[in-house]
Amino acid sequence: MANTEWLWLIGAAAALFAFFLAGGIYVFFVEPARLAVTRREIESPWLPAGFDGVKIVQFSDTHIGPNYSVKRLEGLISTIAAEKPDIVAFTGDLFDARKHNPDREKDLSPLLSRIEAPLGKFAVYGNHDFGYERTRRSTNPTLEKAGFELLLNETKKIRLENGEHLTVAGLDDYVLGRPDPSRALAKLRPDGFNLLLVHEPDVAAFLVRYPVDLQLSGHSHGGQVKLPIVGALVRTQLGRRYLSGLHVVSDRRRPRRPYLLYVNRGIGTTRFRVRLGSVPELCVFTLRRLEAPDV
Repeated sequence: MANTEWLWLIGAAAALFAFFLAGGIYVFFVEPARLAVTRREIESPWLPAGFDGVKIVQFSDTHIGPNYSVKRLEGLISTIAAEKPDIVAFTGDLFDARKHNPDREKDLSPLLSRIEAPLGKFAVYGNHDFGYERTRRSTNPTLEKAGFELLLNETKKIRLENGEHLTVAGLDDYVLGRPDPSRALAKLRPDGFNLLLVHEPDVAAFLVRYPVDLQLSGHSHGGQVKLPIVGALVRTQLGRRYLSGLHVVSDRRRPRRPYLLYVNRGIGTTRFRVRLGSVPELCVFTLRRLEAPDV
């Protein structure tokens, strides 16, 4: 009987060890290397008819460095190219802000320039784009040399040949930058479709007063590690309320015009190469025009 109990304990310990080993392998190696492509249709009566069916691809938080290699970036770019986007939006944190990140010194613009989008490639800063010292914007030349328009509290009109247009606005990073929504958003036309790029998602709570139809953000990594009951273990500044996915931000001043927020779970990781319950994400949005609502 004693031998049987001893063997049972050995078996239980071995099973427990195998369970934690498999879990560790998944958390540290498998899930961080995965990529989910999320597809959403965004419907709006304010979308000009010519933009019906236009495809926007959003990627965010690559955190290129020790935890996300240039080789993996090449694979991501191939995936983006396969989607044949009309518009590409990058919502910040290109490099990981580490004290020693040799990838930050590499010129990745030839690689990023392979991303093609006939209606434009747009980007905004994230907090990691200020580098380890948190003082200088080191991402700027890389993205601009790759053909991205960096929107620093700016708006741009994307025009079609028939004269129709939509507006894309971008705000500086809210953690380390100097965002100026009054400069960038105050002149948005309420009768047009307005897209906003800003790194931190939670700022939607006080930007909802502007006529934005869709805000694209990243920053939160979807919590990076999410446990049952406990929830997200990683909750960053201005990335606590809205962790991932599509949200309708309510405001009594605009009951007939929803303010949509999509929070991308990001591609890379920071601090530790670990993810659980938050698979890296590439987002594909197809714009759809709805009939105008009754006034």
